[in-house]
Amino acid sequence: MLDATGQRADLTGLHQELDPDEVLAADHTHYAVIDIGSNSVRLVVYNDLGRAPLPRFNEKSLCGLGSGLDKTGELAAGPMACTVQAAHRFCAIAEAMGASRIDIIATEAVRRATNGESLIKAIRERTGRDLRLLSGSEEAHFATLGVISGFYRPKGLVGDMGGGSLEVAEALEDRVGERSVSLPLGALPVEAMLEDSAESAKRQIDEVMKGQLPPLLTKPVFYAVGGGWRALARAHMEAVNAPLKVAHGYDVDANDLRSFAKSVWKMTPDKISALPGVPGRRAKTLPAAALVMDRLLKNLRPERVVFSALGLREGWLYSRLSPTLRRRDPLIEGAQAFGLPIARVPAFAPALVRWTESLFPDETAGERRLRLAACALSDMAWADHADVKAHQCFARVVHFPFIGLTHTERVFIAATLHARYGGKPDDACLQPALSLLTPAVQRRAQILGRAMQLGHRFSGSVPGILDMARLRITADAVRLEVAEGSEDVPDSDAVQMRMKQLAKILGVPKTEFAGA
Repeated sequence: MLDATGQRADLTGLHQELDPDEVLAADHTHYAVIDIGSNSVRLVVYNDLGRAPLPRFNEKSLCGLGSGLDKTGELAAGPMACTVQAAHRFCAIAEAMGASRIDIIATEAVRRATNGESLIKAIRERTGRDLRLLSGSEEAHFATLGVISGFYRPKGLVGDMGGGSLEVAEALEDRVGERSVSLPLGALPVEAMLEDSAESAKRQIDEVMKGQLPPLLTKPVFYAVGGGWRALARAHMEAVNAPLKVAHGYDVDANDLRSFAKSVWKMTPDKISALPGVPGRRAKTLPAAALVMDRLLKNLRPERVVFSALGLREGWLYSRLSPTLRRRDPLIEGAQAFGLPIARVPAFAPALVRWTESLFPDETAGERRLRLAACALSDMAWADHADVKAHQCFARVVHFPFIGLTHTERVFIAATLHARYGGKPDDACLQPALSLLTPAVQRRAQILGRAMQLGHRFSGSVPGILDMARLRITADAVRLEVAEGSEDVPDSDAVQMRMKQLAKILGVPKTEFAGA
């Protein structure tokens, strides 16, 4: 994989450990990207240039820069003026927010227009900043990097449908594959095709795709990027009453999604506007997004479609990271960046990782990263009222913009923290999201959460105390062993109660408290 300087990055072996000192010492210098697309100009100001970027501010201006481009070959004066003004305003906002760097990138409309250079010059004169015009292959590259940054070693084809074009490329865990294509199948040109008839548009799209799409030679997964497709995902989530209504990581059977997409692009405008979950501003472009999705799935024949909230802008940001930062696990980085600064004792999270290390003898690498993330978040609700800690913690985690995890993994972490704060397994707030977990995984979340709760209570969230103890699980007992010289470790009723709760979930008859 090439970074922004053209150098190949070595991403073998992700770094997956908690580091409170580094997290607390981090300099959160904001980073801004202004993305000039065929339909909108968008500003995103990120908290910092890091492995788990968190948007602090996100706004767009619908300038319609690519409107009429197919007929005239030029950018119209009105949309050009709107774009220049939006770029100027967004630069001012980013500067006022203290962004240390502001990158302006432009895509298909500016690239195709005969007067694109005039717009670039006008933006440079108005903002005092240079603009990077991306080629079609660069669009595909950075959109795919966005998916690589947002998931845990993704494999499959990535499609990014924007206002003017559709880019398709390969994601190969930590790099972009060699096969990619940029097609004139964005929302605006497809909307123009649909003005004649849906069947005519379908034939035109098939003709454009014919012989140009890269073959799906990796895992049979298609990663969908772009606002139009996220709107389609939200409509589908509502239609099937999905247990968790989060667009990023939404995983759908490709045949089911294709059937739904076909039904959408055949709907009347009134029916589309009435679809639950579809933002009003997306109703107009939804038929185009659905039609392109339908034809793509017909041609590529993947088994699954996974939707991504990260794309071109996040890929651009990811390309600016050092190879060391790229080797960080995005889930763990995001969890500790959020959880450790608000914890009472940030250094307790690594101690909790050590405390729970032997809890599951069969733990896989994938399960370990979820345990680390849960430990990093284990003190996030300490200041909340006791009656609502478990409920609020669960609701917050299942909807927080963490990346690098599936919906099932997201619910597992949330259920673990719900148990850590004393939530009961039959709590109504867990449904319907908990239905994504098998009974065995639900039990695992309960065990980990209760062990974390015991560790916090027994040690007073003091790392040194926790490190002097060991949790041993045998066939007949939950045994808390403390090192010699730690007689001051509390053996209170509260500790005994939490040991009994853990023993009950484990199905062992008794608890013991003794010296090691």
